[in-house]
Amino acid sequence: MIKSISIKQIATFDNNGTTLDNLKKVNFIYGANGCGKTTISNYLHNTEIEKFEHCSLDWENDPIKTLVYNKEFRKRNFGNGKLGGVFTLGEATADQIQVIEDKGIQLKEIKTERVKKTETLENLSDRKDQTTSIFKEFCWSNIYKKYETTFKDAFVGFQNKEKFKNKILLENKNSTSDLKLLDYLKEKSKTVFGERPENLPLLNPVQFSRIIEIEKSNIWKKIIIGKADVDIAKLIQKLNINDWVNQGQYYLQEDQTCPFCQENTITEDFKKQLDVFFDEEFIEDVQSIKNLKEEYLLLTSNLENELNQLETNQKNDKNSKLELEKYSAYLKTLISQITANKELLNNKLKEPSRSIELINLDEQFKLISSLINNANSEITKNNHIVSNYNAERVLLIKQVWKYCCNEFSTQITKFNTDITGIETGITALKSQLQEKLNAYNSLDAEIKNLSKNVTSIQPTIDEINRLLINYGFINFKIVPATEDGFYQIQREDGTIAEKTLSEGEVTFITFLYYLQLTKGGLNEESVNEERILVIDDPISSLDSNVLFIISTLVKEIAKKIKTDEGNIKQLILLTHNVYFHKEVSYEGLNRKGQKPSFWILRKNNNQSIIHAYGEQNPIQSSYELLWREIKEWEHNSGITIQNTMRRILENFYSILGNKRDDFLINKFESREEKDICRSLLSWTNEGSHTLPDDLYIEAPDDTIMKYIEVFKNIFYHTENKGHYLMMMGIENEE
Repeated sequence: MIKSISIKQIATFDNNGTTLDNLKKVNFIYGANGCGKTTISNYLHNTEIEKFEHCSLDWENDPIKTLVYNKEFRKRNFGNGKLGGVFTLGEATADQIQVIEDKGIQLKEIKTERVKKTETLENLSDRKDQTTSIFKEFCWSNIYKKYETTFKDAFVGFQNKEKFKNKILLENKNSTSDLKLLDYLKEKSKTVFGERPENLPLLNPVQFSRIIEIEKSNIWKKIIIGKADVDIAKLIQKLNINDWVNQGQYYLQEDQTCPFCQENTITEDFKKQLDVFFDEEFIEDVQSIKNLKEEYLLLTSNLENELNQLETNQKNDKNSKLELEKYSAYLKTLISQITANKELLNNKLKEPSRSIELINLDEQFKLISSLINNANSEITKNNHIVSNYNAERVLLIKQVWKYCCNEFSTQITKFNTDITGIETGITALKSQLQEKLNAYNSLDAEIKNLSKNVTSIQPTIDEINRLLINYGFINFKIVPATEDGFYQIQREDGTIAEKTLSEGEVTFITFLYYLQLTKGGLNEESVNEERILVIDDPISSLDSNVLFIISTLVKEIAKKIKTDEGNIKQLILLTHNVYFHKEVSYEGLNRKGQKPSFWILRKNNNQSIIHAYGEQNPIQSSYELLWREIKEWEHNSGITIQNTMRRILENFYSILGNKRDDFLINKFESREEKDICRSLLSWTNEGSHTLPDDLYIEAPDDTIMKYIEVFKNIFYHTENKGHYLMMMGIENEE
């Protein structure tokens, strides 16, 4: 069934066009000649024509065959005086017909089941789409956005929601990478992602073993003094002036004056005793202290320079792997300790008899060495990455996706479980639908084969002739043509009537032919096809008797469509005739099935527009239709408004008889209103009762408003206010 029709950019339908929405099984469209009815019916006859490229149809289910009756139908089917044969069930036995009907019922049941399963399939598909959409949003918001900055390079190529979701599902299914911690991935990303890394030189290790050896030498704790068996030894030891004397003896070599008292001359014997006291062992120990001190100072000075330079270089290196904050703190402590040790060494050299203990720099050296070693480890990793950059980058990307999938494995697993369940249902339904389709096609072929054996065009000939006789058309009848599958129209005298039929006769007989076509088909295979009927003005040039006949035939079709009987599924009827519209849409006591839908098609300023009235029939009588034109004048062409008012006044005041012309004109005070009233009434002086449409006065909106006001006052002044309010649909006038 057709749900909606959109017509635009064709004939009197502009770029915006017009749309018939929410079409029902039976639809009545009223419209004057030239407003676009035939354009709609021609489009429905063949939607593939290029000129209708901007028009469209919306189907409730699969499209079905549409049979259109309009002027073009009459031309196509009676242009050469012959009508194509319509195949219907012919002279078959009751049993044969029953078999076909039973199989037709089965076919309908299968179709109903297919529709239900299709709806279920669509619901499952919608559920799948909804579940997928929710999961897609989850992946984007909770994974992509969370790690967008950190793992930007890993997400390259997947910066839209659909691609990212698909990548997550793929990696979750196929990834074989090792699962790494987030901190590891972040740290490695700094090297691998972003700017391509470069080879870095290793940092020189700290050489401090000799410094530690010097610090551990026993000489620093050794009390170095002279020989005890010398005469002056007892005095030196008693006074504990060993270091003082030792320092003083250096001055004896330069001056004979006593370096201690600065008065007496040192004797040779005293010198000898000093030399004996400060023997060779003493001298060697002192020299050893001096040598170790000098070596220590040199080594530590070089080391300080080296470590300070390393700190400066690393601070200026953007790729530094050294923990500079710790390094600087450790180096500051080391230099302070070295300075303290230097002071101790100076004291030991000055006073060899003093026992000292140097600060052990081993722990501080190890701390600094550890930082350098750690930095070198990172440099080694960096250089390894540089030499294997592409492989490392690919590996890291896989590890990132692995981590993301693992972090949200619960949600991913739930989604996969839900989707698998839905897809299993979809697969099962598709299989069932295919089975139903196979059964449908098989049964449909069987029905067509059975119908082929019992169909013919003769029942159509007989039925049309019966209707012609019943409706008083006795001067011609339908006969088979010499060409198989065609009819001809034959006069009573046996001559073939081709161009001698009146327009009314042609219209009536082609409409009867159309009705037979709706019951059968142009070939044996199409007899049982479902179809939609579109009927456009079937009563042109017909008298009122035939109008009643055709309306009765169409009402029978509409009744069966509304109760879903037979293979006709929808009716769209278009007409310009008020009386035909009234007759064909009249339901009487027969109100079974779905109610019809009503429309009015109007042309205003050469643009056609459709107005929907739902289940409310807008056409009750020609008189009421005229009043509707007044009520809805803003939607219609203003060119006919004055004529419409005249027609209402002629109809109404022909009943009242007396109150016309001067009597009515004098009810108005202003000259302008009297002129307008005289204009409205002048047409009635012609004495015509045929309601011609040959007088038009084009006026702007403000003039139309004046006409409407005078029109209203005519009824008010003649005490017919109640009739005016009733026809205008005004319940309470404020």
